Amino acid sequence: MRRILLPHQIADLAPLAGSAVHRFGGLSMGTSWSVLVAAPAVPPGLQALLQRQLDSVVGEMSHWEPDSDLGRYNRAAPGSWQQLLPAFFDVLSFAMEVARLSGGAYDPCAGAIVNAWGFGPGGGHDQPGFAAPTAARVAELRAQRAGQQVLLEAGQAQAAAQRGMQDGGPRAGGGRAYQPGGVQLDLSAVAKGYGVDRLAHCLMAQGLPHFLVEVGGELRGAGMKPDGQPWWVVLEPPPVEASDAAAPGEIALALHGLSVATSGDYRRYFLRDGTRYAHTIDPRSAAPIDNGLASVTVVHPHCMAADAWSTALTVLGVQQGMALAERQGLAARFVLRGAAGGYTEHLSSPMRAMLDDDVN
Repeated sequence: MRRILLPHQIADLAPLAGSAVHRFGGLSMGTSWSVLVAAPAVPPGLQALLQRQLDSVVGEMSHWEPDSDLGRYNRAAPGSWQQLLPAFFDVLSFAMEVARLSGGAYDPCAGAIVNAWGFGPGGGHDQPGFAAPTAARVAELRAQRAGQQVLLEAGQAQAAAQRGMQDGGPRAGGGRAYQPGGVQLDLSAVAKGYGVDRLAHCLMAQGLPHFLVEVGGELRGAGMKPDGQPWWVVLEPPPVEASDAAAPGEIALALHGLSVATSGDYRRYFLRDGTRYAHTIDPRSAAPIDNGLASVTVVHPHCMAADAWSTALTVLGVQQGMALAERQGLAARFVLRGAAGGYTEHLSSPMRAMLDDDVN
């Protein structure tokens, strides 16, 4: 049985007569990206323009590229202030706000902890002989992070422009960030979502309001297809294993002015002595999560927000995560592993409010 999610507001602007779907795509952020545009024609050079948007994000915010602006911040001397370009400052500011609202369940400054577990740029978790951090090392990482305070200071023009920072649009001014020493920024739980928003903003600036954008599985849609239908996508399901007694029913989402992102423990992990160590790290414990959640999906107007919140809610677990989703008005779907196999599904009230009647 398929269930469907519908946006609360549907614009009546349809694609122009003679519209067709134009396809673009490439590689970025260690993954692929794709764009579908419904229009009679598209501007020449649109493929290159879209690629430049993502290349700019990588050049500023990638923790995999040592020469990125983020890489330079991570290597900066203790006690120094580092000037950040507007987009970088916006994304880091938003990530820090999610960290505050989630009580530290999400932390863009916990890159050293992620690296120690073999999920950072140096890798290692999937290599023979990889040794997970000892209890003493985990305690050391927690103490180190607790003693670090990252400060942000917006420039005058940036402070005036920060309203609505989630839309992925250009900003003026920028700001600076304080490096207390040893902080390793990791924006992997927000940068892909920001990249999606950046592409969406670029398309709208080109006069193309009907599109579906995807970067590494995170999506944002606007307008309609040439046939007048919205951009339909299916929420990412957890993997079906032989021992599973049941799996959640399929949910299709009309991506019409909405974005969707999913965080799951099945994407990157390693097994040791029968224990699954997921790539999602709880910064508060400095260790991978172990709360039974297989995945969390968040639907939001902005993909950067959906991306960051799906990670934060995954770390918090179904009870605390659901409580935070309700406080923040987030449309969230929690998929919990059963002790004897199978899954149970939990939907926040904003997500339930989007559900239409069941469709076979």
